[in-house]
Amino acid sequence: MDLNRAKNRSPEDLASIWDDYHLGRGHIGLTMKAKLYRLLEQRGSDCSRYFVIPLWRGSGYTTMFAQVQLPYMLFTGLEDYKARGTQASPCFTASFYTEFAESKDLVLIRGDIVFTSKLTDEEAKWLLEITQSFYLNDVRYKLVECFNKEASDFEFNKNSITN
Repeated sequence: MDLNRAKNRSPEDLASIWDDYHLGRGHIGLTMKAKLYRLLEQRGSDCSRYFVIPLWRGSGYTTMFAQVQLPYMLFTGLEDYKARGTQASPCFTASFYTEFAESKDLVLIRGDIVFTSKLTDEEAKWLLEITQSFYLNDVRYKLVECFNKEASDFEFNKNSITN
């Protein structure tokens, strides 16, 4: 995106351009308000960098492991993370761009599916949105805090996580 030309656009135009720019298999374009990004950033750095998300597929689910280290989020399968730790390959990454946070109250988000055979665009978008909701919603954030600060008390209940 040409930042000089984008400076003259309204936040609504920028969001629309960003969404259109990233159309295509394996790429997701989203936006969020700068205030929400700052909350996400604060909570992500407050010893709450990890979380698990059950990803529903047909009649079952697979558990994804989210690592929040803004301006990036990485998603990998929980089993792969358990087996390989920090050497596990992410199957989806998200990058947050804050160039318009101050001037337009807009943060651009680019999601890239690393292994398109393991994740659909819709699943990736859902993972990104649900993960953000756990960091931005006060009630849901308590689960993230428990997972990171009181792991022995964390109870993985797929119904409470996805509802």
